[in-house]
Amino acid sequence: MEKSIIKLKNVSKFYYSKGVIASGFSRLNLEFKMGEFVVITGESGSGKSTLLNVISGLDSYEEGEMYINGEETSHYTEADFEDYRRRYIGNIFQSFNLVNSYTVYQNIELVMLLNGAKKKDIKEKVLELIRTVDLYKFRNTKVSKLSGGQKQRVAIARALAKDTPIIIADEPTGNLDSRSAKGIIKLLSEISKDKLVIIVTHNYEQVEEYATRKIKMHDGKVLEDKELKKYKEVSNTEENDYKNISFLSKIRLGIRNTFNIIPKFLLVLLVYLFITTALISEYASFKEEEHLESISGYNGFFLNNDEERIIIKKKDGTSFSDEDYSNIEKISNVDYIIKDDLLLDTQIDLGDDNYYLTTRVNSIDNFNGKIDMGRKPENDNEVILSGSKNDYYIRYMADELMDRELYLRDMYTGELDKSTPVKIVGISYTDSNGYYMDDVIYVSDGILNNLTYQINQMYSNLKVLFQGKYYDSSNYVNNFRIVPKRSISEGMVYISSDMNYLCKNEYCIGSDIVIDIDNLYYKDSLNLKVEKTYNKKNMESLLGIKDFDGINGAIFISSTDYNKLFNRNSYQSSVFVKNVKDIDSTISKLNDSGYTTLKLTDALVNSEAVAAIRIFKTIVTVILVVVLFFISYFVIKVILKSRNIYFTTIRMLGATKKVSREILIIELLNDANIAYLLFGVFLVLNYFNVINVGFAHTIIEYMGVKDYILLYIILLFMSYLISTKFAKKIFKDSAMKTLKEEV
Repeated sequence: MEKSIIKLKNVSKFYYSKGVIASGFSRLNLEFKMGEFVVITGESGSGKSTLLNVISGLDSYEEGEMYINGEETSHYTEADFEDYRRRYIGNIFQSFNLVNSYTVYQNIELVMLLNGAKKKDIKEKVLELIRTVDLYKFRNTKVSKLSGGQKQRVAIARALAKDTPIIIADEPTGNLDSRSAKGIIKLLSEISKDKLVIIVTHNYEQVEEYATRKIKMHDGKVLEDKELKKYKEVSNTEENDYKNISFLSKIRLGIRNTFNIIPKFLLVLLVYLFITTALISEYASFKEEEHLESISGYNGFFLNNDEERIIIKKKDGTSFSDEDYSNIEKISNVDYIIKDDLLLDTQIDLGDDNYYLTTRVNSIDNFNGKIDMGRKPENDNEVILSGSKNDYYIRYMADELMDRELYLRDMYTGELDKSTPVKIVGISYTDSNGYYMDDVIYVSDGILNNLTYQINQMYSNLKVLFQGKYYDSSNYVNNFRIVPKRSISEGMVYISSDMNYLCKNEYCIGSDIVIDIDNLYYKDSLNLKVEKTYNKKNMESLLGIKDFDGINGAIFISSTDYNKLFNRNSYQSSVFVKNVKDIDSTISKLNDSGYTTLKLTDALVNSEAVAAIRIFKTIVTVILVVVLFFISYFVIKVILKSRNIYFTTIRMLGATKKVSREILIIELLNDANIAYLLFGVFLVLNYFNVINVGFAHTIIEYMGVKDYILLYIILLFMSYLISTKFAKKIFKDSAMKTLKEEV
C-alpha cells in the first residue's frame, strides 16, 4: 500500500482571541497521497482554509499529530516548518499574497531566487511559466496594475515555479472567468499526475471533472471523504532539491526593495539624512570647540603657538644637513621649514633712541600675507613688520616707522647693534588680538644667521680649562669672559697679565687654554695657546681698546675660532604644514623618516580643558546616538508598517527568518549609504562654493577622514540595530499570525 505523504491523526486547531477560544477544526483524521487531486468544499467558516494552513506549515496545531512522509511534526520549530515549506509546499493563496510593487516576472523570479537559483539560469523557466498562465504581454507590468484574475494567474505560476511535491490552492479560480478557470484546473490536474494537489473551492462543479477525491467539511469536522476516481499512484516522493539563497541574490533583492516603492524610499531616506546631518553636525561642533581650545593654551617656552607647527629633531641627535631638509620638503602637506627653530620662540628687540618694538622673527621667504602699507623688501637690511592694527606702533606710529633705520638689540650683550641697521619698508595687518608678541618681522637670511648666532650664545654654557682648573665664562663677568677679535690669529688667545700668577714662574705665554661649549644640542671644545698678555699700558696698541678696567680679565680669541663655537648647523627645526587636518599623518611620515616630533598644540597648557571637552563629546555623542536610534526606529517602523506583508509573503514562500532579516538589513543599509553619499555630495558642493551653507563649512574645516569613517560606521551600526529590532518584531510569530497582526 502506498505511503501517505501527509497524515493527520486526531489533529485539532484552536484560535485564542481576547480570552475566547475558537475552534478552527477538531480531531481530524486524514491522509493524502502523491498523485491525488483533492478538492475540499464546505461553507465559509467550516475550517477549510485553516486546514490548508496547517497542512502547509503556515500555522501550528494544538492537538494530535501530523506526519510528513511518516515523520512526526509535533516537535517542529518555526525553522523546521520553514524548511518543510521550502521542500514540499507550493501555495496558491486566495488573497494572492503577491508583491504588488514587483512586476509579474519579478514575483515568479522571487520564489526561485529564495530557493537558491541563480538569476541567469532561471529566465527561460520564468518566461515559460508566464506563457503557461497567459500573461506574457504583462511580464514587465507591476502586479498592482493587474486585475484580480490576472493576479491569481501570477500566484499560480509562482507556485508552479517552486516545483514542490505538494501544491495547495485556496480558491485558485475565485477571481477567474469560467474559461480561464477551466484552463487552470486542467493545468493543476495534469500537475497532480506526479504531485499531490489539494484545492479548497466553493465552486465544486468547476473541478468535478478532474478531482480524484472530495472532502466536505462543516463546523470544523469532516462530513464526507469520498474517492471520486482512481488516480495513478506515485511511488517516490521527490523533495524539492533547493539551495540556500546566494549572497548576490540577497543584495539584488535588498536593492530592489530599496527603490521599488518610491514614497517609502524617500521617507526612509529623509530619516537617514536627518540622522546623518544631526550626527555629523554635532560631532563637527565638538571638533571645532576642541580645536579652538587646543590652540588657546600657552607655553612659557614656545612663543610661536601656530597650530600648523611641528618641532623636529633627528633621532640620532646629529645636526640637520641640506639633504635632510630636501627630503622633508618632499613630504606631502609640508608647507615650509624653519631651520633655526629657536628663532621662532625668541623675543627680538628692535629700535633706536626713540622707538622700541618687541617682536618675533621669521624668514622673508615664508611671508605669504598682504602688504597693506609700503612695499616688499629689495635689500638684505629691509624688513616687513606684521601685526594687528590694535598694536600701538602699527596703529599710531606706522608712518614714522616706515623707512626709518632701526637697530636689533644683541641678545647676548643686550646692546643695540648699530653696525647693522634694518629698515621697515612694509607693514602687513593680521587678525591677531594686538598682544605685542603677535608682531613678527620678516627678515633676510643674512639677518637670520646673525640672530641664530646670538641665540646659540644665549643657550650655551662656556667653561675655560686653564692650568688644570675649570673656570666659568660669562658675558656678565670679565674674568674668563670670551671676546672675539679679528686681529688675533686663529688658534691663539690674548689674556690679561694679571693672570700670570696662575702660571709657573708667573709666565703664561705658550700655555694651553681649552674652551668647552655645552648646550641643548651639542658639546665641543677648542684647544688654543696663549700668544700674548695685555695690560693697561699695551691694551690699546694690542687690541684697540682703551677701557682697561671695563674689560680686564677677558680672554680674547680670533673671530674665526669664536664662530666655530656657535656657527653650527641646526639641531632643532620646525616644519609648518599646509593643512592642519592632515597634521597627524605628516607627523607619522616624519617619525618614519627618522625624526622625533612634537606637535606644538600638544605642548600648550590647556590639556585638562581639551580632555574635558573630549569626554563631554563622547558622552553627548553616545546620548545623541541613542536618542537618534529610538526616534529613527519609531519613525521607520511607521513608514515600513506595510512591509510586514512583503516579509510574511517571502516567509510563506520558503524564506527563513534569517534570510528575511538579512534582506531587510540590506534594504535599510542601502538607504543609510545613499543618505551618507548625498550628504557627502552636499559637502563637496559647499567645498567648491557651488552652494554656501554655514554649518557645512564648519564640518569641512574640522572633520578629517578618520572622523568621517567613524561616523559612517556609527551610522551603519545604527541602521543594523534598527533593522534587526524591526525584524525581531515582525518575525516573532508564525508567518500567518504575523500577517494577521499589525506591526
